[in-house]
Amino acid sequence: MSHRNYWDRYARKYDASLRWLLGKPIPGLLELASEAVRGKRRVLEVAAGTGVVTAAIARSGNSVVATDYAVGMVDVLTERIGNLGLSNVTCEHADIYALPYAEGEFDAVVAANVLHLVPDLPAALAALRRVLEPGGIVVVPTFCHDETRVSGMVSRLLAIGGFPGQRRFTVKSLNAALEDNGVLVSRSETLDGLIPIGYVDGVFESSKTSRSS
Repeated sequence: MSHRNYWDRYARKYDASLRWLLGKPIPGLLELASEAVRGKRRVLEVAAGTGVVTAAIARSGNSVVATDYAVGMVDVLTERIGNLGLSNVTCEHADIYALPYAEGEFDAVVAANVLHLVPDLPAALAALRRVLEPGGIVVVPTFCHDETRVSGMVSRLLAIGGFPGQRRFTVKSLNAALEDNGVLVSRSETLDGLIPIGYVDGVFESSKTSRSS
């Protein structure tokens, strides 16, 4: 089963997993991400999933384009945004590696809980950088599966069940990977949970050679 099919099949169950298993750090993530994009003219969200983060940042950004590469996720996302009546959100199907937007089109990009899933991290970050205007903010909170002994054990159990993780970050290694790919980190916090989230935002350097993989 491909990773895309995994998320198509899991779309209707995702919110329940946040409520009952992995949700403790989510309120902190929503608060920090909303603060980071407050007042931004045009915000892109990649890997928006079911819209948990979308609904929060839409109340801070003037215009949000929320995308996901799994059709099942986009269906749930569209339903949520419609039910909430958030007219400033556009929901679209898009792959992080082939974003159909102009260079520098957005002044903020949000990629929540996806960097541990992408097969090619430098390429994913380069794609975000391309559509972000110079000096625009990139917001990349990420589940850090190796942050604690317990989270590492939980992560390995999830992998047995087919979870398509590509790497297990700690908050320290997440920051290092971002810096290696040209991100000047502005804010970094650890949000505690069964699997903690490393909340990170920053800006891309004007020029930087990517080294991380």
